[in-house]
Amino acid sequence: MKPNRIYLALAVLVLASIACQTVAGGAEQAPSAAPGTDNDNSEVAPPTPADSNETNSNNTTSTDFPMTSDAFNVTDINGTLIFYTKLSLEETMDFYRGEYTAMGYTERELLTIVTDGTFSMVFDGDPSGKAVVIQSVDLGDGSRTVTIRLEAV
Repeated sequence: MKPNRIYLALAVLVLASIACQTVAGGAEQAPSAAPGTDNDNSEVAPPTPADSNETNSNNTTSTDFPMTSDAFNVTDINGTLIFYTKLSLEETMDFYRGEYTAMGYTERELLTIVTDGTFSMVFDGDPSGKAVVIQSVDLGDGSRTVTIRLEAV
């Protein structure tokens, strides 16, 4: 019962983050149209499709957290990275398992929770001594949010 409460609390936090981004969405998208900071979202930046090849390298330079190559609507709020992806739940989890395992991190499998379209994963090994917490929620429109942060777990 307790893991379900934890999962519910995490899901509520992720949804609250999404709601905050939606409310402030207009202000968030305008600055992202600046060269070198745009993402792969054609709605946000239709003028230069060539930027899509540089998206991943531009996004990773502004954060220490890895992002999927199709990340869009990227927001960094006080060290918490939030973005959207079109990858499936399995593809997103596989991406982060591959990325963090390659960097020498270890997944805390006991804290990995997967349910209907959502997941939460925790990786140990960050030099800060904190754990990397990755959470994702399916938005039902073919996209999902991904939230990544460092946390003392």
